Amino acid sequence: MRTRLFLRTAEFLWQEGHTAHATKQEALDETSLINNLYADFAENFMAIPVIKGVKSESERFAGAVDTHCIEALMQDGKALQAGTSHFLGQNFAKAFDVKFATSEGGLEHVWATSWGVSTRLMGALIMTHSDDNGLVLPPNLAPIQVVIVPIYKGAEQLAEIAAVATSIKQNLEDKGVSVKFDDRDNIKPGFKFNDYELKGVPLRIAIGPKDLEKNQVELARRDTLDKTYVPQTELVDLIPGLLEVMQDELYQKAKSYRDTHITEVDSFDEFKEVLTNKGGFISAHWDGTAASEEAIKKATKATIRCIPYAVKEEQGKCVFSGNNSPNRVLFAKAY
Repeated sequence: MRTRLFLRTAEFLWQEGHTAHATKQEALDETSLINNLYADFAENFMAIPVIKGVKSESERFAGAVDTHCIEALMQDGKALQAGTSHFLGQNFAKAFDVKFATSEGGLEHVWATSWGVSTRLMGALIMTHSDDNGLVLPPNLAPIQVVIVPIYKGAEQLAEIAAVATSIKQNLEDKGVSVKFDDRDNIKPGFKFNDYELKGVPLRIAIGPKDLEKNQVELARRDTLDKTYVPQTELVDLIPGLLEVMQDELYQKAKSYRDTHITEVDSFDEFKEVLTNKGGFISAHWDGTAASEEAIKKATKATIRCIPYAVKEEQGKCVFSGNNSPNRVLFAKAY
């Protein structure tokens, strides 16, 4: 198996869970709960829009009754399975004889779930938002949301700038913003600018002697690379709201790309043309058979990423076999 940095690694680094329940419904509820939690984290912290759904039989976890998933779309038009939650039924309980004592005093096999996300989420973050200058981190996830870089000559100027920077830092931290004041004197400001841009810090504040004279700072956004001058008196009140705007705009940008790269097709020729020239998710009818699914995969390397929860009932013909299909599913090439 070929490794791929962050996505498919030689060792598995997981956030993983397993639960056992007395009833089928409790296990089903747990499966849905975790998949929704993963989707919430991806969308509200990582600013990655995801499609929630279930896997086809061929793609589900071995031994599971159903595999629920969240699927994301990367900037290169390939899909990425960002998390899974499996309803295991009683399959593993029966295989390993895992039982619980009922209130009536008997023994019954448990109903089980398992779920997990892995370090591939780092790959998802990079491939969803980043650019040729390095990382772009959503503010809700960034360990440092604002960095302050002084521009000075000599200890006297640094001391004057540090007094202002320290005040800004404290006032922002009082508002719940994570701030770093980088006053290292052995590294030039230009190097710091590049370093924090590479690391994806959402906002950079630069303060020099002329800024002190004008009671302003230079404020730079990592996502758009826009720079503006802001009065020091307005800065602390401005930044928390700006971070919220940046979080939302990163999500909306990724969602817009995802939505414009979901393409409905009704023939296999259309399927192959979109896959070759556009990429993204292909919404197509499938007859529900493993044979058609495997044939499509062999011919195009595209797989069924998920059957969305929100799929609508829509009678049609399978793009490969021409057999009847009750609804569309999402295909894509994937990591």
